[in-house]
Amino acid sequence: MPGGRLTQQERQQIALGLADSLPYAEIARRLNRPTSTITREVMRNGGPTAYRADLAHRATERRAHRRKHTPPRGQGAPAQGHGRDDEAVCEYEEAFTTLLMQQGLPKMTARVLTCLFIADAGSLTASELVQRLQVSAASVSKAIAFLEDQGLVRRERDERRRERYFVDDDVWYQSTIASARGTAQVAEIARQGVGILGRDSPAAARLENIARFSDFISESILRAAEQVREVLYTKPETTPGDTTTPGSDRG
Repeated sequence: MPGGRLTQQERQQIALGLADSLPYAEIARRLNRPTSTITREVMRNGGPTAYRADLAHRATERRAHRRKHTPPRGQGAPAQGHGRDDEAVCEYEEAFTTLLMQQGLPKMTARVLTCLFIADAGSLTASELVQRLQVSAASVSKAIAFLEDQGLVRRERDERRRERYFVDDDVWYQSTIASARGTAQVAEIARQGVGILGRDSPAAARLENIARFSDFISESILRAAEQVREVLYTKPETTPGDTTTPGSDRG
């Protein structure tokens, strides 16, 4: 597999592949690149419907220039341990942020949430976020307030009385539950319209279909979320005196 950055010609081939509705894997095969490279490239540059080769190329040049002239991170920024590649982490952070933006989050909110997701501790202080993102404290505060309202983060005071923001391990479960309840509210309000608009009217029939669909989706999501949570967070039972470790009975 060839290494190095994507060329402008390769980006043009990616744009053509997207226009032809080719899957990322096929575009990657034609360029002899890893599928993950194509996925990151597209997701951090507008997604499959808004990707433009010229804009993507200029954005990459700007990022490279910015990284070259950015001073080393201070003590407040998370260190890149565990043998991580700083550039790969930066690219992943951008790709994740872009995905969250496509899901409807404002840019700054998406950047803050991504930082919290990829922090090993799952938490950062306001000053750490300011230093990491090179933005104002007010911008961080506004993003945190939005995320807190959505149940995606919580705040606590640490031993130094600093406000620290956390994403819990089950944050996606909580977010999924909130989304399912929102869908249930759509069903409720749609069903109210059936009686108001007249049950035999075309509009009422449309709203009834929306209500039935939303009910089914909400109930399915809630049931699946509870099942998955039980599987992921329930530790296997052990009997008293059982010291067997996985694989210890293999001959």
